[in-house]
Amino acid sequence: MPADDESESQSRSVAAVERAMDVLLYFGRTEQPDLGVTEIASALGLTKAAVHRILTALRSRDLITLDTSTRRYALGHAAVALGRAYLARTDVRAMAAPELKWLSERTQETATLSLRRGDTRLYADQVVPNQELRLEVSLGIPFPLHAGGSSKAFLAWVPDFELDAYLARHPLEAVTAKTITDPAKLRKDLAGIHRRGYATSLGERQAGAASVAAPIFDHDGHVVAVISVAGPALRFKPDSGSAVVDDLLAAAARISAQLGYTD
Repeated sequence: MPADDESESQSRSVAAVERAMDVLLYFGRTEQPDLGVTEIASALGLTKAAVHRILTALRSRDLITLDTSTRRYALGHAAVALGRAYLARTDVRAMAAPELKWLSERTQETATLSLRRGDTRLYADQVVPNQELRLEVSLGIPFPLHAGGSSKAFLAWVPDFELDAYLARHPLEAVTAKTITDPAKLRKDLAGIHRRGYATSLGERQAGAASVAAPIFDHDGHVVAVISVAGPALRFKPDSGSAVVDDLLAAAARISAQLGYTD
């Protein structure tokens, strides 16, 4: 085959692959559970014949499935498997692990990762320093969202209606003598947290403990996790503008960037 013909053939092959990718990605972008050939062709500027050929090829690899009664197409199990593989590779706990280690080494205090579960928050991981006097947390135990730095870092970024609903469902019970139990004071505190980008706590969840916490955002700007640095209040002073706060915010930004978040 002459060089020009071979180059032209390769270009056509690349173009065909790109069109097939466009069709597959369109299924991921649309909010509809299934699509017809005409809809896809119109949305992507392709002929119905081209779309039909692409769908047939994608069906042969189980990336697309066809409902024979409606003649509409949806993502197949192979596409779902790809999505699950991606989610497995973007596990927040795995992403945060090196940052927790870095934070603990930098601060010589305990670094933690928290996840939200409904109206509660739990510790999912921690790295503790090599110090005789240190703070350790209990993993997997649910805590209320109004008590402590990590909890408030979740609550500070929820929409107003969600905060209203939380306060309506849950009386602000005192976990310690320093827990904020007045809704107006909590709202004011959460507004400040949102404004400066991090939360602090001095004995609000655990007496004698101090912490500073920052949210982890996903590609949609939703808070999916919180990381914190915590230590004995007698020693650990997470003041505004301190190196600890700067390090925490830098670590949170790096994890958020891995999840596709751009500020």
